[in-house]
Amino acid sequence: MPGRAPISIADAHAQLTAPGSPFEMEVVEIDGRPTKTWKNAMPSIRALLEACRAHGDASFIVYEDEGMTFAQHYAAASAFANALVDNLGVRKGDRVAIAMRNFPEWSIAFFGAAAAGAIVVPLNAWWTGPELEYGLSDSGTKVLVADGERMERLAKHLAGMPGLPDLTTIVVRGDVPEGCLAWHDVVGEPDPGNPPALPDVEIHPDDDATIFYTSGTTGRPKGALGTQRNFTTNIMSLAFSGARTAMRSPRPDPAPDRAGAPAQSASLLSVPFFHATGCHSVLQGAVASGSKLVLMFKWSPERALELIERERITAFGGVPSMVWQVLQSPDFDKRDISSVQSIGYGGAPAPPELVRKIDEMFPGRTPSNGYGLTETSSLTTGNGGADYLRKPDSVGVPVPVCDLKVVDELGNDLPEGRTGELWIKGPNVVRGYWGKPEATAQTFSDGWLHSGDVARIDEEGFVFIVDRAKDMIIRGGENVYCSEVEAAIFEHPAVLDAAVIGVPHQVLGEEVGAVVQLKQGEHADAEDIRAHVRERLAAFKVPVHIWFRGDDLPRNPAGKVLKRQLRDEVMPSN
Repeated sequence: MPGRAPISIADAHAQLTAPGSPFEMEVVEIDGRPTKTWKNAMPSIRALLEACRAHGDASFIVYEDEGMTFAQHYAAASAFANALVDNLGVRKGDRVAIAMRNFPEWSIAFFGAAAAGAIVVPLNAWWTGPELEYGLSDSGTKVLVADGERMERLAKHLAGMPGLPDLTTIVVRGDVPEGCLAWHDVVGEPDPGNPPALPDVEIHPDDDATIFYTSGTTGRPKGALGTQRNFTTNIMSLAFSGARTAMRSPRPDPAPDRAGAPAQSASLLSVPFFHATGCHSVLQGAVASGSKLVLMFKWSPERALELIERERITAFGGVPSMVWQVLQSPDFDKRDISSVQSIGYGGAPAPPELVRKIDEMFPGRTPSNGYGLTETSSLTTGNGGADYLRKPDSVGVPVPVCDLKVVDELGNDLPEGRTGELWIKGPNVVRGYWGKPEATAQTFSDGWLHSGDVARIDEEGFVFIVDRAKDMIIRGGENVYCSEVEAAIFEHPAVLDAAVIGVPHQVLGEEVGAVVQLKQGEHADAEDIRAHVRERLAAFKVPVHIWFRGDDLPRNPAGKVLKRQLRDEVMPSN
């Protein structure tokens, strides 16, 4: 029967996780709870860095006209790790923050800091100066590595930040203000043929490793505190998901390169490193597999197509909106895209039409998608190959180390097919929120993460995300919490009331919209509101659509705005 999977999901899982297999599992105790884990997962980010030395002189990072081999990357990361320990006094558990766009130095700083035992804090490079200041203060950062653009935003905030009197700032690719250090002076030019040894720091799988900030429902971002195991689990989960797809949807081997030799896999990074997708999945996936990683200064579908052709990209994706833009680009038919073998995306809902469009325009290269959160260290479920064509509105089935369940409002398990909040448990779930015990208690219970997503699970175990329980907009893969934008709007002196809602968008998924009620006798237009928000929040959070309302916003008896009713009123056609 055409399209019939050759092996069931249950049998594929059984074969792939059998004793002695690469994906064998074991149960270990994590924070006092027995937890399924990948037996062969690397123990730490440091171990991953050490393992990548085996790739030697193979190309690792390509940025514009710059190239870096795995050997060069290792030497620079090791030099940075030693500088942190020997010269800057960084000790295990100290926080080292990174605030820059996708430059090669981002990866060097990340792996070097992790290898030194520091907790790495990737900050959102789109944040404003006050937002960056908050991230540094909240995390208690000891060392900041920032590029020139971020330094300009932070210039007036760095002096006298509360709790950070001894902050050391290292500047990458920009002017170095007085009192700061230049990246080159810190790292130098280590010999890739004779790299320095990593500093002597003992690191365990369940040591704290990263703080990735996720937008907060109360107006302030929360730092998701991840462990070494959280991070390295994702390598195995990605490989497992790919192996399961290959078993159920066999496809021919990749074509050789232009010289006839087996081609090095090459990924185009279209999302920021400070995202879970960019760091946990794309970056560490490239390091683990020996893949070339091609960076972009700024996202452009035309530039993406140019790099796919020039660098013989075998895998690209990001968030669904970016794939849409590539498919719709006027340059699509002008470029040689024959090297592409896989198209994967996540981070935002993907319309089924996108699956059909990729199957049409990239024959034989069915895409894959996955589901995960910052709090799950990226991948939790995966859907690819024939399964994705069969169920294009599903995010797939979980990897075996993850347990999923759907619960009602009281936390009671719901039967198969029923809709409720999705809870997730596994070695990929972060420890909690940095310095926020109340928020941690609200979101995590007995090892289970309350995802905030409304879902159902069918009889085959496929997960369908139906809605979001949290008041959140996903714009091109970026989470925008409505309360954060509302809080900024409320600071405008002319505003009496406001509600932020998602506005459907074909490419981005959603855009930010706001319904505003002004105080009697006050005046403000849409651009006034946008300019006001723009001073306080990153550009992607600024409302694109603004409706002004003369009467009160609709609310329930508890005083909560009825946003579904509001959407129907301002967007009746939707």
